[in-house]
Amino acid sequence: MHNKTSGIGRWQGAGLLATTLLGTSVFILPQLTIELAGYGALWAWGLLTLTIIPVALVFASLASRFPHAAGPAYFVEKAFGSIAGKTIGIIFMFAVPLGATAAIIMTYQFIDALFIVPDSMALLVQLGFLLLLYALNFRGIHIAASLQLGLTFSIVAVLLLMLFSWGTVDVPVKPVKSVIDSSALWKAAGIAFWSFIGIEAMAHLAGDFKNPEKDLKPAIMIGVTIVGCIYLACAWLILAIPTDTPLAMTGVFDVLLGGMGTQVIGILGIAGGIAAVNVYTASLTRLIWSFSNESILPTWFSRQNRHGVSERALVTLLSIMAAVLITTHYTDQNLEDLVSWVNGVFVIIYFASMIASFKLLPGKYHWLTILGCLFCLMLAAGLGWKMGYAIGLLIIAAPFLWFQQQKKLKPGYSPL
Repeated sequence: MHNKTSGIGRWQGAGLLATTLLGTSVFILPQLTIELAGYGALWAWGLLTLTIIPVALVFASLASRFPHAAGPAYFVEKAFGSIAGKTIGIIFMFAVPLGATAAIIMTYQFIDALFIVPDSMALLVQLGFLLLLYALNFRGIHIAASLQLGLTFSIVAVLLLMLFSWGTVDVPVKPVKSVIDSSALWKAAGIAFWSFIGIEAMAHLAGDFKNPEKDLKPAIMIGVTIVGCIYLACAWLILAIPTDTPLAMTGVFDVLLGGMGTQVIGILGIAGGIAAVNVYTASLTRLIWSFSNESILPTWFSRQNRHGVSERALVTLLSIMAAVLITTHYTDQNLEDLVSWVNGVFVIIYFASMIASFKLLPGKYHWLTILGCLFCLMLAAGLGWKMGYAIGLLIIAAPFLWFQQQKKLKPGYSPL
């Protein structure tokens, strides 16, 4: 039974969702969408905030009926079988190295703004970040949830301070309207989707609510609305207060609050980046270890050190991140591409969850599911050819898992 006195309420749940979705990207993503769509970025953020709500409600409904740590992979497995569910798990596993790398590059932008790193040192600093991640994860994850919650509150407090400072500046805080390019708007929405990746994480917390049937859905709606409004406000500020600083939010902070933007935004960005990538690394290390125990991956990864961490999985993951960082640096791949490729994977994961909900949820939820499917198709159209990474993973993972299952059925099979 749920503990009615100590469980999570709707406002606590909304706060937890906000901490999941906000982070370093709140200082960078609005700028990326503006570079793509200009004034249309405001419409992109508003549209995305409205259309993500059906997806969030479907996840809340699935979570309240089928609580499981595997989240979307479990929903898909329950609806369509083991291979389908494990395929979702595998493509998620291959999205994380790119997502973590994108987060490292975002974090580096704050390091560069704060310390003015020479171009020749950029790659070394980013690779050095991986050594820090190894140290943090060797004994398991060390950044406490309370510290990360405090960091998010600090980020929100700084943003609110900037918003409340509108009336104190001499420049008119009003974006200049311009012609909106619809194709650019959809591309901006495809990039902005990064900010809402993590809604599915609320599926893991359903059992911790005082009354999940009553409070989970309102918590998700409140959290999504708050986050969407914050991102929309950041895009508004960047459009309204032009600045020539590489990191636009630092320049906006300087105009609104009289300086120290590089220091304040830089420190919050670096701390947020470390926390976010540390969680990425710890969670995927654990997933690789779990897949190894299930013989989906070689059992070589199953060995743990005395702290309960699979060092082999950790080192392999960090090596893959290093390879992505080096490749990205020397091919001059931009941050937008990395974010788009990761978003493409989550579009497929969310779409698969929406399809699974047709089988798992009562008919009264089908209209939400249809809206959720349309949302995913809209994002896929906005991402365009950048969906190729996700589709390629899907084409490789599903046959691999099918052949692996057939192999297990043969007499005398033993895992590597």
